[in-house]
Amino acid sequence: MSSPTAGSAGAVSSTPEERVLVLDFGSQTAQLIARRVREQNVFCQIVRHDLSVDRIRELAPKGLILSGGPASVYDAGAPAPDPRIFELGIPILGICYGMQVTCRALGTEVSPGTHREFGRTSCTLKTASPLFAGVGGEMTVWMSHGDQVKNPAENWVILAATADCPAAAVQHKSAPIYCLQFHPEVTHTPLGGKLLGNFVREICGCRGTWKMSSFISQQVERIRERVGKRRVICGLSGGVDSSVVAALLYQAIGDQLSCIFVDNGLLRTGESDEVRRRFGEHFRTDLHVVDASRQFLGELKGVVDPQAKRKTIGRVFIDVFRAEAKSIPDAHFLAQGTLYPDVIESGANVDGPAATIKHHHNVGGLPAELGFELIEPLRDLFKDEARALGEELGLPEEMIWRHPFPGPGLAVRCLGEVRQERLEVLRKADTIVIEELRKAGLYRQVQQAFAVLLPVQSVGVMGDYRTYDEVVAIRAVTTEDFMTADWAHLPYEVLESISTRITNSVRGVNRVVYDISSKPPSTIEWE
Repeated sequence: MSSPTAGSAGAVSSTPEERVLVLDFGSQTAQLIARRVREQNVFCQIVRHDLSVDRIRELAPKGLILSGGPASVYDAGAPAPDPRIFELGIPILGICYGMQVTCRALGTEVSPGTHREFGRTSCTLKTASPLFAGVGGEMTVWMSHGDQVKNPAENWVILAATADCPAAAVQHKSAPIYCLQFHPEVTHTPLGGKLLGNFVREICGCRGTWKMSSFISQQVERIRERVGKRRVICGLSGGVDSSVVAALLYQAIGDQLSCIFVDNGLLRTGESDEVRRRFGEHFRTDLHVVDASRQFLGELKGVVDPQAKRKTIGRVFIDVFRAEAKSIPDAHFLAQGTLYPDVIESGANVDGPAATIKHHHNVGGLPAELGFELIEPLRDLFKDEARALGEELGLPEEMIWRHPFPGPGLAVRCLGEVRQERLEVLRKADTIVIEELRKAGLYRQVQQAFAVLLPVQSVGVMGDYRTYDEVVAIRAVTTEDFMTADWAHLPYEVLESISTRITNSVRGVNRVVYDISSKPPSTIEWE
């Protein structure tokens, strides 16, 4: 995972007893590899594919995993690791492109693909290996490749094959190097977690000592040492991430913490009051609530482009936040609830080649002239790990399991121009969605659900009158890590209740549609 930014208190990047590095060659599933390794209670960090051997030695990993990637090893400028990694003597697992670049570096020819192999296929085990310990003779795997290794050199042993890939898994004869042409990290390879567990525990010898309880003690110690007697400001949204950061900071420094909550006028129904209530009950910290709704809505007038919305909101947020922060004496640090998926989607992963998907105003968006040093203790964590941390810190269930809400708020769910009257329509529809999910006992069964107001009008009939009103889309997804997601298969009767209530009680809406797109190719939010 990316190294913390300058001045940032990142996660336990420099302190875990056991660490596995993922060398990222641009794979869309590199984060899933890290997640699967962490399920073994082993800290896993994603780094650049060309990280130097000297730096790798400093990090002292128990093992290296070379991720997949979109390139061909034959492309001009194809990404390649420092060739000296194969001389380190530590276990290496190459996956897909990582297999091809490994085998080629060690003397095996990689055959250019005439066509891509994509999807589920059956894999047959050929040779016993600790990598496949506890796995039967056949397993379903997920392929996604063009090039492949067809005839490994004599210093390799073929472990498994598929009908179209004669060397689907190989093992080096004299070094602890293993390669898989398929992707063990995805759910479409049902026993993939077992394979990664075998690599981490049986081959790398990890004991699995990375747990949230130790994470808390390490972070508390690091925050106290860094902050000293100075004051920290936490940018509070009321969501899971910033709430967990506030709780962690409160445990570390107590009343040296001040929280600023900016009401941007883009919040859900009653959200500002709810933040005041929750933090009054669970924290005895200095809370500043700033109502800047007029300012935000004024700046958003006429703005319809999604990135322009995000950047406008980020700019206004900085102005409002800076002004309020000046009223807090001795403030030296700024704490944010940045998670690793935020870093990846913003293209801010300085240790990897990820592309920008969308702009997050809490990732790299706060300018240096704010005058604060940045503290981001969750920067290396995924959403479920942040929730586990919140449970360890004693936060209430309704706070920990609250569905995520984007930093730009309803602005990115109100497609087209953001106006007060459209926001009111969206708030009412969104409230109905959540109420109906709770009533059906489904709120915890989906990981995120909300309404989207479309810049589309359609013809309808209400009573004896023709209407030409707006359309609301419902989005509900299931996901483990928010890096990938499936649309939630909500019962028809629940969808019917949501639609009926919205069209009957939300004036200006005459049509409700349901979004059945997965991520990828879609994102969870519409903008």
